[in-house]
Amino acid sequence: MKKLLPPQLFLIFSLLMGIVCSGFGFRHYIQYPYNLTGLVLLITGISIAQSGKNLFHKTGTNVNIFDKPKKLVTEGIYRFSRNPMYLGFVIALTGVAVLYQGSISSLILLFFFFLIVNRWYIRFEEKLMSEIFGEEYFEYCKRSRRWI
Repeated sequence: MKKLLPPQLFLIFSLLMGIVCSGFGFRHYIQYPYNLTGLVLLITGISIAQSGKNLFHKTGTNVNIFDKPKKLVTEGIYRFSRNPMYLGFVIALTGVAVLYQGSISSLILLFFFFLIVNRWYIRFEEKLMSEIFGEEYFEYCKRSRRWI
């Protein structure tokens, strides 16, 4: 069975937001043109996620969550967040929710995306990182927060 990667989950939730928001007639709280501020969040989030990915490539470690990491990355954006790619996805999805005019359905889906990332992906990664890098990873956790 193919495992669902975080960027795929982000795209699925983005599409779900559009389908549920437009298809079920939920009330929209952010009217045009104010909803266009979501573009700033979307671009910012994608930029944060991409900078984390680029640093992984630069240091020679793999990006795929289901592969064993080759190196513990603690510099750059990783000094501020242990999970900048996930943080970027949450910020970007917040932008998508705002673009969809902030309906309750979009906010609920954003919350579920956050829960899945926090409770499943990040916990999986933290367990793997602690097994592979041990004390070095625990020291890093003391210096850098999970999200921000």
